[in-house]
Amino acid sequence: MDKLMDSPWFLRITALLLAMLLFFTVKSSDDDNKNAAGTSTEVMRDIPVEVYYDAENLVVSGIPDTVDVTIDGPLNLVQTERALRDFTIFVDLREYTLGEQTVKIQHENISEKLSVRIDPSVVNVVIEEKITETVRVEPEINEQLLSEDYIVTDVKVEPSTVQITGAKSTIDAIAFVKASVSGEEGMDETFTRNTRVRVLDKELNKLTVSIEPEEVSMTVTIEQYSREVPIELRQRGTPREGVTINSLSANQRTVRVYGKRSVVDEMESLVVDVDISDVTASQVQTLNLKAPKGISKLSRDEIEVNVAATVEEETPEGAEVPAETPTAQTPPTEVPSSTEQTEPVEAQKVFVEVPIEVRGLSDQYKSTFIQPDRGLLTLTVRGKPEQINQLNKSDFKLFVDASRAKEGENEMTVSVNGPESVDWSLSSNNITLQVERA
Repeated sequence: MDKLMDSPWFLRITALLLAMLLFFTVKSSDDDNKNAAGTSTEVMRDIPVEVYYDAENLVVSGIPDTVDVTIDGPLNLVQTERALRDFTIFVDLREYTLGEQTVKIQHENISEKLSVRIDPSVVNVVIEEKITETVRVEPEINEQLLSEDYIVTDVKVEPSTVQITGAKSTIDAIAFVKASVSGEEGMDETFTRNTRVRVLDKELNKLTVSIEPEEVSMTVTIEQYSREVPIELRQRGTPREGVTINSLSANQRTVRVYGKRSVVDEMESLVVDVDISDVTASQVQTLNLKAPKGISKLSRDEIEVNVAATVEEETPEGAEVPAETPTAQTPPTEVPSSTEQTEPVEAQKVFVEVPIEVRGLSDQYKSTFIQPDRGLLTLTVRGKPEQINQLNKSDFKLFVDASRAKEGENEMTVSVNGPESVDWSLSSNNITLQVERA
């Protein structure tokens, strides 16, 4: 044994074995440490994307709001990034020009020892000029929610216009700017409500734009169904002896009647009786108006009626009437009859709800009546009775010339085409027309 221990080869082999044992021991320890430190992969979802560009003058579309970021590397670094998320995902468009562009999504403040993948990594964007336009708000209400025999007579929006900012292509696609209100079924009272403004294209798709202000106030005026009808004066009673009633005329030719739609639509006129039994001279009578059966109220309670009368002069009782002695040189004087002394009576006829025609408006535009709201006026015609009695509403055409109308509100004068042998007047000589792009 001593000899074996003294042998050089024995010592060499023993040293080799010890060296191999030491090598495998150290390698095993390194593998354990490496597995303990290790590598890891982490997917972080919905990371916001920042965009760098001239936001004051440009609009950018096509960039996602968020992306998914995958990092791979040493476990300790992955865990740190996941916990702190002190990094930025961004798209830099400051050097790009207008139009469609393909750009890469970048990152910063992530350790270089980590592998980074962004999904999506590349996006197609559109860079456009930013513009702002002032547009009128169109009110909208569901009239099916109104109570029976009630209608919307007026809708006011405050402010009436809003400023819309967006890409030029989006602004050009705007077809409607609406403010809608709704309520419970059976509405029968005027109300005011705030509502959001919606910007839509011709297919009624909502457009992504900036609206200032985003809300407007809408005042909806609701009234019972009504219609204007002419006032018809009818004599009642017998005039006194020697009194001739030449004409009756009212200072108000029409009156608005409220009530059930079926009753209101059947009314042709409101008959007002004028008592002439006590008339002794031309006078003005103030008469109370009474609502007929089925009519809930009238737009006015009374009217003034002008009674034109002729009174014959009477010979004083007991006075002598000189005898007439006609001579050849002096023919008898012919005394005109009372009929010849009376001036011809002028007649009048009232046509209600006569439509106004808009002429000369370009096909690129459309028009809406603001005042009167339905584009209807009352036309009063005066002339000789035999002429007036033959006239119908169709004999007159009301129109406005919109060939020079501008976009927005336009004040216009109404013209009338009709027979030249009669005179006429309108309930209003001017109207307000809203002109918009079709």
